[in-house]
Amino acid sequence: MKLDDFDFDLPQELIAQAPAPERAASRLLHLDGRTGVVIDRQFRDLVELMSPGDVMVFNNTRVIKARFTGRKQSGGRIEVLIERVLAGDQAFAQVRASHSPREGSVLILADAVEATVVGRRGEFFKLRFEKCDDVFALIERYGAVPLPPYIGHAPDARDEERYQTVYAREPGAVAAPTAGLHFDETLLAELRTRGVEIAYLTLHVGAGTFQPVRVQDLAEHEMHGEWYHVPDATVEAVKRARSEGGRVVAVGTTSLRALETAAAGGELKAGYGETRLFIMPGYEFRIVERLVTNFHLPKSTLLMLVSAFGGMDNIRRAYRHAIERRYRFFSYGDAMLIERQNI
Repeated sequence: MKLDDFDFDLPQELIAQAPAPERAASRLLHLDGRTGVVIDRQFRDLVELMSPGDVMVFNNTRVIKARFTGRKQSGGRIEVLIERVLAGDQAFAQVRASHSPREGSVLILADAVEATVVGRRGEFFKLRFEKCDDVFALIERYGAVPLPPYIGHAPDARDEERYQTVYAREPGAVAAPTAGLHFDETLLAELRTRGVEIAYLTLHVGAGTFQPVRVQDLAEHEMHGEWYHVPDATVEAVKRARSEGGRVVAVGTTSLRALETAAAGGELKAGYGETRLFIMPGYEFRIVERLVTNFHLPKSTLLMLVSAFGGMDNIRRAYRHAIERRYRFFSYGDAMLIERQNI
């Protein structure tokens, strides 16, 4: 597989810059990976497309205010994006500066917080926050919502609400699991009334989700690591659905990657871990049969994942259809429901 196999032209005006007026007011493109048929729907139609006994698995990670602007103590402007909060007073972060800070450098963030560079791992700097006993509280107080780079406005109060799922519980993500942004409490209640079981896992989406693939030969690409937890209750819900003829529906690529990682041994198992699972065409899915997802960036690993799930040719046709019909793309955009190609 080559990187250029996953390129497409997207008109700039189709990149959604703001959420729909209501969470569930988005459009839904329904792709049957077995037949290639696409149908234009509304997101609320999702309830009717589910059956009693299905299980939908959601990622309950919570987006933290991970973005900071600041300066080096020695001078020079910087931008910092927290990647992962560590134990105690430390975190890994990306640091954008004219010259990379050295170990021992002091960074002044938001004109209020001092952080010392204490190490480096690849592209991430290890920071120690001074006079801090709760990094999450510090981030919430002084940081900004880490909107994706393709959204042109500075984050505001509306983004603080809408770039977060209604069921977000576990803080640690630096990007939203965007398929979940379409669900409101009413829609979740309607799914339960229909007999759909709702289950949760946690995968803290990392900043690497926006990093470009830098190699043409995809066999050489190395995925960024992301922490996940699949609880016992979710494993039992999935097993119950499968034993009773229900379908396993992943809400978002993050839920899918966590489930498939947890089933790497052939059977879905509860537990914690770090996933570097890179899914591209040729991957054999073990657990997930349907996927709710947004539209993804050209040449991205997420586009490769949905191409593996729904079929490369099917996804190409579906994306062309979406562009022709003026669907809204990326984080604040519209959604797809994809039926797996090979079941």
